[in-house]
Amino acid sequence: MSAEILVELRRCCPPTTFLTTPELIAPYLVDERALFHGRALAVALPETTAAVSELMRFCYTREIPMVPQGGNTGYCGGATPDASGVAMIIALSRLNRIREIDPSSFTLTAEAGLTLADVQQAAARHQLLFPLSMGSEASCQIGGNLSTNAGGLAVLRYGMARDLVLGLEVVLPNGEIWDGLTALRKDNTGYDIKQLFLGAEGTLGVITAAVLKLYPASTQRETAWLAAVDLSAACALLGLARRLLNDCVTSFEYLSLAALELVLTQVPETRCPFAQVYAHHVLLEVSVSGESSDLRRGLLKLFEVAEREQLVLDAVLTETLAQRADLWRLREKIPAAERAAGGSIKHDVSVAIAGVAELVDRASRAVLAEFPAVRFSLYGHLGDGNLHFNILAPATVDALAFRARNAERISMLVHTQAAELNGSFSAEHGVGQLKRDLLAATKSPVALMLMRQIKQTLDPKGLMNPGKVL
Repeated sequence: MSAEILVELRRCCPPTTFLTTPELIAPYLVDERALFHGRALAVALPETTAAVSELMRFCYTREIPMVPQGGNTGYCGGATPDASGVAMIIALSRLNRIREIDPSSFTLTAEAGLTLADVQQAAARHQLLFPLSMGSEASCQIGGNLSTNAGGLAVLRYGMARDLVLGLEVVLPNGEIWDGLTALRKDNTGYDIKQLFLGAEGTLGVITAAVLKLYPASTQRETAWLAAVDLSAACALLGLARRLLNDCVTSFEYLSLAALELVLTQVPETRCPFAQVYAHHVLLEVSVSGESSDLRRGLLKLFEVAEREQLVLDAVLTETLAQRADLWRLREKIPAAERAAGGSIKHDVSVAIAGVAELVDRASRAVLAEFPAVRFSLYGHLGDGNLHFNILAPATVDALAFRARNAERISMLVHTQAAELNGSFSAEHGVGQLKRDLLAATKSPVALMLMRQIKQTLDPKGLMNPGKVL
């Protein structure tokens, strides 16, 4: 790329929003898991949608590839440039304003660079709830959440990120701005254009703002930890909880004993909720808004029925916010515990809830048949059929070398079992560059044709986040 191009780019961007020195751009060139390392022409940090538009118009006319980047917390390398060094990274962190909160319409209009936690807190100041929630919410950004169609801890109750969006503002590859910032809940006037950009991982344009759905804040919340008889019993417990508690179940998280033990051994100041050892654990949270409801009595009834139906072996119910935080810490620290233990081969699979136990059985047997000494860390959002089927190297071998030699084969074994059960190899983490070839190998030819035609229509020069998804 010529020096003249860089000079022209600097004219498009104020000095403080245009980075070219290696030490300043280095943090933008590697993904969260350090699986991908790229190079870039520069990093732009535009502060307005108009600035994004001007920059993208320039890049489009000069055929400079563009890589949008939010909080850079993704697991699939979707925001990391390739090694060519010709791409412009467009970091959205300075588009970080709340444009409007409308309590009467239960909507919030946020710019893409706001962290998820900031959006949650802005809603809470009006006694409202933005229910998208995940472990990285203090650093992930709402634009990235929407671009990857993030899942998280409350999908069972509120749906994925795409279910929480009413309108979008998007800058197209040629710099045109599509203003779809509508707060309408009913608008039956043709194609729902916003859905094209939700989950597209920045390959069709750059989301700069969104109108988000809000809900009444919870007025009562109860949290419990249960030991299930087995994984099938845990799935049955989910159905029982939804029926007995009037579908107030917000989160229903599963932890295998191995995943829990990783946290207990690797994370200081954690302890098991039970004195006994159980193989299968469930973190259950229920909530209501409005007039007080006796959720605690409902949970006690659930425990009674579940025990009678031989679904659970033990249960504890929190009494304080500190106790609740301790239980959620056990669940949320599993990724950190895996890293401390040498790292894992991660899988983000989903099947229909009725098939989760079969998936675990089949995938475990398939992996152990070829790698009998591996360790499993199984956990996830059982309430929506999403399991993180993670595998650690045998304790006696070098973890990094083991992953380098065997990750591709192990992942193929796991993903094959998910596919045979009509499941997905990416429930919530997206495709990025990590799973691009897997998408090409498993998606139907018709689906791939449609996706490529959409890409060609919106990004005919192929400049938007090249090498990702397709």
